[in-house]
Amino acid sequence: MTFDMRQALPADIPAVLALYAQPGLDDGKVLDLDAAQQVFAQFACYPNYRLFVAIKDGAVVGSYALLIMHNLAHCGTPSAIAEDVVVAPASQGQGIGRRMMAHALSEARSAGCYKLALSSNRKRTQAHAFYESLGFDPHGLSFVIEP
Repeated sequence: MTFDMRQALPADIPAVLALYAQPGLDDGKVLDLDAAQQVFAQFACYPNYRLFVAIKDGAVVGSYALLIMHNLAHCGTPSAIAEDVVVAPASQGQGIGRRMMAHALSEARSAGCYKLALSSNRKRTQAHAFYESLGFDPHGLSFVIEP
């Protein structure tokens, strides 16, 4: 399968929102376009926070966000977090998610990161199996609280 990976552009945001609206992700509850464009513009305020898209036949078929963080711990070695990993249902099983995660790993390696982490809802067992097939290991516990 042929597709391209690139950093997202403002024009990609409607397609990315449509990906997030999938059942099991945001279930149709997404930001309106103006709010999403404002949030996307804020990515530029972070030194290393980028949104990437997978493009096939001119359409956005996958996306993920990547944050490279500087650390005082680990002797100052940065770490990376992949977030909001999503592939269009019609494009799943075609290697897009695998290539997006390879891209994220390459970006993390290039930045000298000591780890690439991501989290996934406990209910998404197929996603867990996918991440494990890529070499991700379950690690620690993730805790959340609604402020």
